Amino acid sequence: MNIYPFYHQSSGTWSYLVANSSGECLIIDPVLDFDLSSGKVSFESANAIIDKLVANQLKCLWILETHAHADHLTAADYLKTKLNAKTVIGAGITEVQKHFSQLFNMDMTCDGSQFDQLVSEGNSIPFDDYSIEIIETAGHTSDGIVYKIGENLFVGDTFFHPTLGTARCDFPGGDANLLYQSLQKILSFPDDYKIWLCHDYPGSDREAVSCVTVAEMKQNIHLTQSNSLDDFVNLRENRDKQLSVPKLLYPALQVNICAGKLPTTEDNGANYLKIPLTISKD
Repeated sequence: MNIYPFYHQSSGTWSYLVANSSGECLIIDPVLDFDLSSGKVSFESANAIIDKLVANQLKCLWILETHAHADHLTAADYLKTKLNAKTVIGAGITEVQKHFSQLFNMDMTCDGSQFDQLVSEGNSIPFDDYSIEIIETAGHTSDGIVYKIGENLFVGDTFFHPTLGTARCDFPGGDANLLYQSLQKILSFPDDYKIWLCHDYPGSDREAVSCVTVAEMKQNIHLTQSNSLDDFVNLRENRDKQLSVPKLLYPALQVNICAGKLPTTEDNGANYLKIPLTISKD
C-alpha cells in the first residue's frame, strides 16, 4: 500500500491519497481552496491529488471524511464528480447537520443522504487485500471517526502533533470526557502503528509532519500534562475557553454538511454563503 500526503499550507491540513496493489485508491479529507476575503473558490489542491492519481494510473473508489471540518472546505463533491467515486462519513453527521442547518436556516434533509455512505463503529469498507475498519472517536465532534487501514490510523482532528496537543471540544456535540476515551482507543494499538494527522501547525523550528507512531503520540503534551481523566478534562476545557472561533467555521460547515456541494446559483447568477450575525443590544 502506498500513502501520498498532501499539505494545504493556508489551513494546515493534511489530505491523503492511499493506493493498493490493484491500482485502486481512496482519498481522505481533501481540501477545496477558498479565499475568505474575496470569496474565491478554486481547485488547485484537489487537482494536485488528481494529477498524482492519473500519473500512477489509479482508480478512485472512495472519498473518506473523518468528520465535517470547521477549518477548511472539503473538495469531496468536486472529486466525486471528476473521479466517479463515493463519499463516506461517520453516521454522527446527522446530528451535526441538525444543529448547523438550524443555525444557517438551511432547507435540507438531515439524514446524511448528501453522502453516499454513512459508517459506524464495527463497519468496514472493502479495499482489495485490506479492509478499511471504522473506529468511532467522538469528543471533538459527534461524527468523528478513524479509518484503520492495515497498520495505519487516519485520525482526523483527535490528535495533533505530539507537541501541539489534542482536539478542541467546545463545538456542538463536543465532550472532553468522550475525547479522552477516543484518544485511549487510538493509543491502544501497537506502538509501531502509524498515526496520520489531519492537521499540523509547525513553527519556524520544524517542517509540517504528516505521520507519527503510536509510541510517539503517547508523549502528546496534553496527555503528559494529565495524570487522570479529570486532569485531562480540566486542561482541555480551560484551554478551549481561550480559543477563538476558526476563521472558516461558517463557510466550511455550510459546505461540509452537504458533502462538499456548494450553494446553488441564485437567480442573479451568483452563489452565496451566510454569516450569522450577533447584534449587540448596547
